[in-house]
Amino acid sequence: MKYLYYAIFTKNSDGIYEVSFPDLNPYAATFGSDMSEALQSAHDSLTGFILTAEDFKDSFNLPSEPESIKLPKGALLIPIEVDTEFEREKEQNTLIKKTLTIPKYLNDLGVNLGINFSETLTNALKQKLK
Repeated sequence: MKYLYYAIFTKNSDGIYEVSFPDLNPYAATFGSDMSEALQSAHDSLTGFILTAEDFKDSFNLPSEPESIKLPKGALLIPIEVDTEFEREKEQNTLIKKTLTIPKYLNDLGVNLGINFSETLTNALKQKLK
């Protein structure tokens, strides 16, 4: 199931981004040293909260409409989406076998260097797909 909650991002006096979910306070909150880290932490925090609530069949607030959320001065309201089906698939980390074709010279070089082709492909795909 997909969920979309709004997070409030506030930069404190130390330059750290504090993140809270007004609909889920105080259960889902986090921070980041920069915006990129704060966004990733917000996604991780929301994911953890929702997966745990689903696992224990706990109820939780539905998301508010963005215009009803009061923002502190200088704060940003950012939507954070979680797809619990996708997150559970990642959590299970089921491996599948893929057959692929590469040039022989790359295969020979890789074998000589002892490269783990599966690991290399997995890392490249993670980087490419973010």
